[in-house]
Formats: sequence, C-alpha cells, structure tokens
Amino acid sequence: MTDTAGIQQGSPAIGAAGLVPAAPGAGGTEGSGAAGGSARIAVKKAQLRSSPRPKKLEKLGVYSSCKAEGACKCNGWKSQNPPPTPPRTDQQSNAVNLQEPCRSCSHTLGDHVTHLENVSEDEMNRLLGIVLDVEYLYTCVHKEEDADTKQVYFSLFKLLRKSILQMGKPMLEAQDSPPFEKPSIEQGVNNFVQYKFSHLPSKERQTIMELAKMFLNQINYWQLETPSQRRQGVPNDDVAGYKANYTRWLCYCNVPQFCDSLPRYETAQIFGRTLLRSVFTVMRKQLLEQARQEKDKLPPEKRTLILTHFPKFLSMLEEEVYSHNSPIWSQDFLLGASGGQIPIHTVVNAPPVARPLYYSTSPVSMDLSTGGSASPARKTASVLEPNPVGEKRKPSEPLPYEENKRPRVVGDIPMDLINEVMATITDPAAIPETSLLSAHSARDEAARLEERRGVIEFHVIGNSLNQKPNKRILMWLVGLQNVFSHQLPRMPKEYITRLVFDPKHKTLSLIKDGRVIGGICFRMFPSQGFTEIVFCAVTSNEQVKGYGTHLMNHLKEYHIKHEILNFLTYADEYAIGYFKKQGFSKDIKVPKAKYVGYIKDYEGATLMGCELNPSIPYTEFSVIIKKQKEIIKKLIERKQAQIRKVYPGLSCFKEGVRQIPIESIPGIRETGWKPVGKGKEMRDPDQLHSTLKTILQHVKSHPNAWPFMEPVKKTEAPGYYQVIRFPMDLKTMSERLKSRYYTTRKLFMADMQRIFTNCREYNPPESEYYKCANLLEKFFYTKIKEAGLIKDL
Repeated sequence: MTDTAGIQQGSPAIGAAGLVPAAPGAGGTEGSGAAGGSARIAVKKAQLRSSPRPKKLEKLGVYSSCKAEGACKCNGWKSQNPPPTPPRTDQQSNAVNLQEPCRSCSHTLGDHVTHLENVSEDEMNRLLGIVLDVEYLYTCVHKEEDADTKQVYFSLFKLLRKSILQMGKPMLEAQDSPPFEKPSIEQGVNNFVQYKFSHLPSKERQTIMELAKMFLNQINYWQLETPSQRRQGVPNDDVAGYKANYTRWLCYCNVPQFCDSLPRYETAQIFGRTLLRSVFTVMRKQLLEQARQEKDKLPPEKRTLILTHFPKFLSMLEEEVYSHNSPIWSQDFLLGASGGQIPIHTVVNAPPVARPLYYSTSPVSMDLSTGGSASPARKTASVLEPNPVGEKRKPSEPLPYEENKRPRVVGDIPMDLINEVMATITDPAAIPETSLLSAHSARDEAARLEERRGVIEFHVIGNSLNQKPNKRILMWLVGLQNVFSHQLPRMPKEYITRLVFDPKHKTLSLIKDGRVIGGICFRMFPSQGFTEIVFCAVTSNEQVKGYGTHLMNHLKEYHIKHEILNFLTYADEYAIGYFKKQGFSKDIKVPKAKYVGYIKDYEGATLMGCELNPSIPYTEFSVIIKKQKEIIKKLIERKQAQIRKVYPGLSCFKEGVRQIPIESIPGIRETGWKPVGKGKEMRDPDQLHSTLKTILQHVKSHPNAWPFMEPVKKTEAPGYYQVIRFPMDLKTMSERLKSRYYTTRKLFMADMQRIFTNCREYNPPESEYYKCANLLEKFFYTKIKEAGLIKDL
C-alpha cells in the first residue's frame, strides 16, 4: 500500500488528549511530547555509552550488589560525596576512584563491580541502557498519581533492576504473550477494507486504503484511559477485562516507546476487537472533533479526504466493530460476494512514515542511535497484511544499539558532533530534493514517489487449491503469465504458466492502473534458508523507470519479514547486469548441500546469489544514503569553517614549473588530506609515455570503445554540455599523450575515468552507452594492472 494521503511536511500534528502518546508518568490520557521524550533518553544513553570505562563502572556500581568477602548485603554502591540534585552542568565531573568506599557498607566501588572486569563493551553498554530506563521508571513511579499505572511502572522498574543485578535480558513474566486476541485490529481493518471496498475502482480503493492506514496509525499511538477513569466514564463496563488490556498495553506498547530495553509491539498488531470496542466510540468522537477544529490548517487537497471521507469510513467501521455477526472478525474471513476465502494476498508495506492524525507523506529518518529498536518512527502499520500479526522479527530483526555497535575506528568523527549535525538536518525539508532527471537521483526514486502517490502498488499473490478463487487475483496471475511470456520469449509458455499458477510459488506483482506491468515469481524454501527467484520481468513500455529496482527492494523486505535472508537465481546473459545492480554475485553464500536438489539447473545460465542484511530498510535505502551524504556535506562545511587561514595562490606554475608534490601545497594537510601510496610511479618519462601509449591503443581497439572515440556532438546529444562540465574522449587523450601532457599515471587515469563517469552521469543505466562504459572501464583497469601501474583493482 502506498503513502498518498496526508498533510504536507511541517503541518501541525493534533495536540488533543489521546492523539499523541504520553510519556510514562504523564498521567492517564494527557498527551505529551513522546518523540521528544524518547529522543532525550536516546541522547543520554549515547552520551553515557561514549563515557570512559571507569565512568561506566561507577554508574553500574550503583546498581550492583557488593561482592566483598563476608557476605555483604549491600545491593548498590553509594558515593560518599553524591552529586548535587539537580546536577551542576558547569562543574567538571571528578575522576572515578575504584577505591572509594561505599557510604552504606564501606566496601570499595571496585568490590561492587568485580563481576564486570571481563565484560565486553557491548554488554556493558546494554546494561547501561537498562540503567537509564530504570532511573526513568523510578521518576515515573514517583510522579504517577494513578494507582494501577504506578503499580505497573513499579513492576517494570523491579524487572529491569533485577536484569541489571543478574546481567540478564528483561523478560516479562505473564501467563500469555502477544498477540492477545485474533484476529488483531490490523487484521480486522484489513478484512473490513476487503469486505466493503474490494469492488471499487483502483483510485477509489486507494483512498480507502489511505484512510485505513490513517486509522491504524492513530490506534498504535492512542493513549488509553486508566482503569479508574474508565470506571467513572463507563460504570457498567468489564472493568477486570479492561484493566488486563490496559496493563498489557503499558507493558508491551506504551512504556517500551521510551524504555527500549523492553520489547515493543504495535497496539493494532497484538490487540483485537475487545480493546477496539473499549476505545472506538471515544476515539471516533475526538478524532472528528479535532479534525473540525483544525480544518483551516489543512491543505485544500486534503480537506475532502479528512472532513468528508474519514467520517464515513469511521461510521462504516463502527458498525462492524459493534456488530455481533460481522464476518471481518472471523479467523476464516469470507468474502461476502463469492463466499470463498481470500487467496494468498499481501500488500507490501509502504515506507515508514510519521504518525500525526493526517498521515504525513514524508518518510521519517531512522534513529541511528537506537540501531533499529521498535521505536514509534520505525514501525509501519500495514493495512492489508493477512499474515500472522504481532510477530516480531527474531534473527532477522535489526539489532538494537548495544548489539549492533561496530568497533570504534581511530579517526572516527565524535558522536556528539554527528548528533549536532543531525539536529541541523532533522527536518526532511532541509534536505535538497534531487530531480528525477538528474544523474544523481537514485535508481528507484521515481518508482518510490509513484508508489507514494498511489500510481503503482505492490502485491504478493499466489494461487490456491484449497480456497475458492478470487477473480481479481486470478486476473493478476494471468497478467503476470502474459508479462513473463512476452518478456522471456526463450522460456516455454507452458512452463511459465505452470510455475505462476503453482500454489508453492508466489509472485510479487507490480500493479499500475489496475493492471499488471511486472513482477518477480519466486519459491520460498524456509527449511533450507533461501528463496529461488524464477522469473523477473517488467513490461517493455514501462522499463527504465526504476520499477525493477523497487520490485527487488520490496521483495527483500518481504523476505526479511519472513526471516529468509538468501536469494538464489539462474540468470541468463541478459539478466546478469540487472542482478548485479541488485546486490547479486556469483559468490554463493548458501552451502551447496542446502540447495542441490531443490532448484532446477538451467543450461546456459549463471547461478547468482544475494545475502540480505536485516538491518537495512531496502525500500528507503537510497533515502538514507541521501541523508548520509548531506551529513558528510555539513561536516565538510564545518571543517572548512574551522580553517580560517587563507593561503595565497600558487605562482610556481607561471614560472615554468610543470608539477609539484601534492603535500607541498600550503594548507593541504590542514584539510585532513593524507598522502596515500598505492601503485608504482614510473620515473623514466619515456618509459611512462610508451606504457600509456600501449594502454591507450588497447583501449581504442576494444569493441566497446566506439561511443568514446571522439568528442560528443551537440547535434547528437542536446544539452550534453549543460550536464557534463568537463567532457573527455579518447581522441582528446591521444592528443594529450602526443603533447606529453601525461607526466604521471594519475593524470592519465583521471582523464580515462572521467570518460566513464561522464557517460554514466548522462546516460541511463539501461542504455547501451552505459553498458559500454562499464565493460571498457573493467578492461582499462585490467590493462593498467598488467602494466604494473597499480597494485590491485
């Protein structure tokens, strides 16, 4: 499903009670700055984890029982000189002394932390994260006025405190675990959309999907009333049942937003109809009232969606929520029209989004400091997700900060500087947009934007022998069979049909204007840990739009969710280039014993594999890279601002000097430049000239050199010289070589590399010129290596 409905970036989020999550301890349903609270905690954790090891030991010693001889019963070291409350920021913290005695038991700090001597930095950082969560919950316990909420906070406080003492991982002890009811709220809304709106045209159905996602976003961050408030408002309600759900919601959904030591789940994925019934009436009333109050702040194009369609959507959903015989809450949900079960059908999750009431279209950047914990900005509500919900990624879940931290490399940029720069570009609007026609735009950028606008959709579909067929799914399967047959003429049509309609195979289909324009047919082997990609094609008139890359990215995320992290495929000579761009290689990571006998060996094709990284959100990967580039740009600007001294220009060249060592340029070292010795520079000018001449002749004789033999003519490529500022070609290089311009190998290699870079910047990846540049570049570096001008490629 795509992200097409919502207010523009910067529009005000709704601030009424119940519409944004309150921080633990905020008191019932009153909203507070959830994102700000969790961000502050994350910053504190990052600062503490970057502290010296003695400082970390001091912090953990406060929560560590005394290990001194004599069976000391002290359960935490207490400083003789405790810091002032609140701490003074203008004072330097004293050096940590492991021999400092405890105010309680008189044993030293070292006696309290002996068990941490051989603990790794990663484990210590994990424990420090729990420590800060404990301190935060301690504050919540004292501030909270509601008795039921205070009891839950205190129980979680003791759980985390115990985890620190035992150096274990927090495990909630409960009779049952998520999901607590099936079908979940998310599944119920999915069924509702299928049940009521599957007959609508594509555009109208897309509007309904946007409204459904908007509703689920609110459910996931709705602030529940406390049981005491509930008793006052609804005296005849099932108080015991509501209190049980309220406690579960606090433990699994609300508190983990701020205390990421605890596993976090989405409300819509682990609760079902019972919880929805208890909040729906009040929620509907507040949402609509707030929408009317904020109507003047809405963009004109969104007013109809929010003020007209959303109330109707909620009214229809309300009937199904409180109806005693609604089919949408049945585990074997049936379509009313056909009476048959829905076949395998998943709408692939759209990119992560922010969660105000009006469903912002702008993607939220990943919080790198938490490394992928289930924070409010990371998880996405999937409106049409018939797979079992409430499940969390296990081996494939992105590891939290403490388990995913890489070793610090000497020369790394300090984290406080990174955080400072990040703060300047947190607003996505501050990042300059890349034109889709620019050579610097991501390959899948156009497709990603089309998905957000609702122009294209991605669905995982498959045939079924034990369910009654759904007409739309069957039509899509037929469309896929036609696309594969047309685009893969050497593959027998009967074979394509058999696999597309085989229940063991699934196909990720690309839908545009209600019709299939491409797809990837695959078969999953969960027991063997890999998936075989059988067919991959996009119809010819829809190619060169980034659809192929976006298809593969969606397929990768689908498999990460299902905990399969390896792809295998047999690629013919025409497909090898595409698969290489998608991260495939001939280096197969799957042991041969795992796939031999499971996949068919195709004659004349090359076996290729791709290993998935569960920490990467593939559909948003290019956006993340774009943001990282912006960070680097900001860091460079800061570095330049620090270099205040301005040196005069070089005058030696006017005096006849042909070249000078780079390290002799005034100020070059202040910029951070360091000499890197790689390869061999020939001292004899004649020998260098002869070697470069031979290499250039080989390059010009290569069959893929024809596009680069002469300068590009303006008549053949209009606008070329507006895009390419520094053109280069083999004819110009020959003239430069003849005039003895190339006094070093680096000058020669730089001009040759410019030819390839210019070509790739101006031409699309699918063009013949782009392919020629890649092949000729590989040949060129092979010759350079053979000549001994570089040590390795």
